[in-house]
Amino acid sequence: MPDEFIVVLITVPSQQAGEDIARLLVERKLAACVNILPTVRSIYSWKGAIQYDEEALLLVKSRAELFADQLLPAVKAAHPYELPEIIALPIVMGLPGYLDWIVAETSPD
Repeated sequence: MPDEFIVVLITVPSQQAGEDIARLLVERKLAACVNILPTVRSIYSWKGAIQYDEEALLLVKSRAELFADQLLPAVKAAHPYELPEIIALPIVMGLPGYLDWIVAETSPD
């Protein structure tokens, strides 16, 4: 079922913070894979001021059923930001073998 798969976008303040969160998610089987894009330029409004920051972006491959109760609390607990960007997008289609791999890697042993 395509709607069970998600890509979660998470911005982090540094490559190291991204690696720490990525490792946590993969070790806990909350993600099959996390790609870390090392430098993104973010321009956003925060507490009434325009902010300009360099961040890293995590692309987390997971399953929707893990998001609310497990993945989201794990990221929030490990993330250094007061209000982190943690958004999930559905994977509408994918290589069947790759989607099977996501299931295998995010399922309890």
